[in-house]
This record gives sequence, C-alpha cells and structure tokens, in this order.
Amino acid sequence: MGALRPHIVWFGEIPLFLDEIDHALILADLFVAIGTSGVVYPAAGLAELAARHGIRTIEINSASTEISPNFDEHLRGLATEKVPVWVDGILSAAAV
Repeated sequence: MGALRPHIVWFGEIPLFLDEIDHALILADLFVAIGTSGVVYPAAGLAELAARHGIRTIEINSASTEISPNFDEHLRGLATEKVPVWVDGILSAAAV
C-alpha cells in the first residue's frame, strides 16, 4: 500500500479539478485573496478571472503584488491582523 498524499498542490503542479474551480469562481459574488505573492500560476490567474467576470475582489496582503490591479479593494497588513477585522466587519453588518 502506497503512502497517502495530502490533498494539496505543490509548486509546479496543476490543481485537480481546475475547470470546476474556474466554473465555481465565475458563479461567485466575492473573490478574496489572502497573503499571496501573486506570481504562482494557475492560482495567480484567479483574480484576473474574477475581475473579468465582474466579481467583487478583495486583496488582503502586506504589500502590493503583480496582480493587485485586479482587485477592487485592498487591505494592507498582516493577514493575522487584517482577516479577523474584516470578518468581524462582515459579521457585524450581517447582524444588522
């Protein structure tokens, strides 16, 4: 019996179900990228795909990247600080 492999994508690999990922993305209302360098494809292309389909895009990152122009909104800072504040804002708005 072979070793079990974690269900992740290593550098240089193509993700499983990429067509399904693209299809699900274009049906989304919101695309958020958190803490990415924006240079590893095909994942780095998802922001552009979302933007082309008019999906609201948010980048949460410590610095601008090559894909930053594809985002409608930018939250600059550490993900450990920015993500909880962003989620709290969503939850507060939903409670109203």
